[in-house]
Amino acid sequence: MREIEINAEPVELYKILKFENLASSGGEAKHVISEGHVIVNGEVETRKRKKIFAGDIIEFGNEKIRIVVKPDL
Repeated sequence: MREIEINAEPVELYKILKFENLASSGGEAKHVISEGHVIVNGEVETRKRKKIFAGDIIEFGNEKIRIVVKPDL
């Protein structure tokens, strides 16, 4: 499992898939989410704009990622 740092929370689920290149575009990200191919915290998630917070675990395809907030310097 790899970790992804975000600067602020929450972040919408489809944006994470898009920015991490798990989907080639925002439209593709929304499609795979609505089709039930994405798991958040162990449950299938179909809400494209689901708010993701630090500690959430997202699974899609062969990828499993944990969200962490980037510490302030």
